Amino acid sequence: MKPDIPWRWYLSGLFVMLVAPAMIYPILLAKVLCFVVFACAFNLLLGYTGLLSFGHAAFFGGGAYVAGWLLRDAGLPVLAAVGGATLFGALLGWAIGGLAIRRQGIYFAMITLAIAQLVYFVFHRASFTGGDDGMQGIPRGMVFGFDLADDLRLYFFVLAAAIAAFALIQRTIHSPFGQILQAIRENEPRAVSLGYDVDRYKLLVFVISAALSGLAGALKTVVFGFATLADSHWHTSGEVILMTLLGGVGTVLGPVIGAATVVVLHNELADKVGAMIDVFMGAIFIFCVLTFRRGIVGEGVALYKRMIGEKG
Repeated sequence: MKPDIPWRWYLSGLFVMLVAPAMIYPILLAKVLCFVVFACAFNLLLGYTGLLSFGHAAFFGGGAYVAGWLLRDAGLPVLAAVGGATLFGALLGWAIGGLAIRRQGIYFAMITLAIAQLVYFVFHRASFTGGDDGMQGIPRGMVFGFDLADDLRLYFFVLAAAIAAFALIQRTIHSPFGQILQAIRENEPRAVSLGYDVDRYKLLVFVISAALSGLAGALKTVVFGFATLADSHWHTSGEVILMTLLGGVGTVLGPVIGAATVVVLHNELADKVGAMIDVFMGAIFIFCVLTFRRGIVGEGVALYKRMIGEKG
């Protein structure tokens, strides 16, 4: 299937990301990329399959803790640690998804939230996570002889991982598998009547989304050298929903724009408004829901179509 975004746009975006460290702090850029992967993974589930999960922080936080343990305590190289965290996300997604997909709508959302909170309390009590103090002193390690202690090298490592994740999501969306997912989103009974095993497709996309969320959590641990309970808290699940809706659910670039916007706003406002940051983010979310119901990218696409004479 022909991509919905011209390749030159992707190449332009890649060029911008390659030169961005010359103008913006690399660690901030790396943090943005971590949450871009997280939001894109969530959008694959919500935007293209119609499944709203309130528990994706379990996979993000699980990936963060597993990567931290493999790097610090097991002494594995960074690629093995990140790969192990991604695999853990997939396995946890298979376990949670196997239970959650038996229900639909708000029941699905509530089940994912309940199980994610159970996972949160497991991490809170587990000895290797550090409890309230979190897991500290996690080394960045080396990749192919390059020491990731250097911020610029670290950024390009995270960029390469984010590009690989984005390419996987794009391939999934534009494959026959992706078309079946969208058919399930639009009319699940009709997909069933056509002979598709809907539960199997939903479970598979749930596992893919969970694995990529685990990858995002692992990358965040590598970037900052620690993992905390906040990574698996329900608030993180809410943030990724905000990122996706703000940018434009069901669009390719929506989660990218949404994640970048939320992370940058947090970075710029945190030291200015302190604990009021959540109030500001909530106000922004309400404003966008009321005025940009299709998200930033969705409204931009609709405006472009109106400008060229098509129906939005």
